[in-house]
Amino acid sequence: MRPSLRGPEAVALVRFAGVGVVNTLLDLGLFLLLHDDLGIVLANFVSTSAGMTSSFVVNGLFTFGAGRLTLRHALLFLATTGTVMWLVQPLVIHALDAVVDPILVVKVLAIGASFVLNFLAYRYVVWRRVSPVTPAR
Repeated sequence: MRPSLRGPEAVALVRFAGVGVVNTLLDLGLFLLLHDDLGIVLANFVSTSAGMTSSFVVNGLFTFGAGRLTLRHALLFLATTGTVMWLVQPLVIHALDAVVDPILVVKVLAIGASFVLNFLAYRYVVWRRVSPVTPAR
């Protein structure tokens, strides 16, 4: 059975994107504020951690309709998001930093890669047993 992006799945994707915009602004703002003083790795760790905290709560309850957040959700979220944000994103940043300028463009490209990977992880790993949200009438 192939996953569908119609109906409730489309609503979840749109909500995820909206939450992502807010989290991205938080992440990007903190990263730009801190990267000169902390370096790109530590600044990225701090900025993505802030975004992750917001993302867990809002995506769990609003985007994927969890009803309540459980320890299982928290552990799966931390494992999947941590892998993407603290392993994949820094690798993308370091790979692109040598060939793309300015650092803002590098960070935005890394965020784009994270967007795709995180949606798939949340929908099919973290909140897979939760019914997709239904569109408002």
